[in-house]
Amino acid sequence: MKNQIKMFSFKNIFRIVAFLEGVSYILLLFIATPIKYLANDPQYVKMLGMPHGLLFIAYIAMAFMLKNDYKWNNKTFWMVMVASIIPFGTFYIEKKILKTA
Repeated sequence: MKNQIKMFSFKNIFRIVAFLEGVSYILLLFIATPIKYLANDPQYVKMLGMPHGLLFIAYIAMAFMLKNDYKWNNKTFWMVMVASIIPFGTFYIEKKILKTA
């Protein structure tokens, strides 16, 4: 029972959201956007845009909620925030900050 509770901790949910946000951002930037402009087909941007937006908002909101729990200083907190707008940034945060927190 303890492992089950630990598996669904807020930190683990944030790690999942960070991963999904990173994947959706990469797909949007490197797959959907080129298809939109090179093939004149915006359907992939429309399909990936909303899920990415929701994941981005969830990532930012959860980062604010975790800031005090993990006693992130301002530098660490802003690294977590800026990572959401840099391709592959959330993967770095997950590996360097969330895994050790």
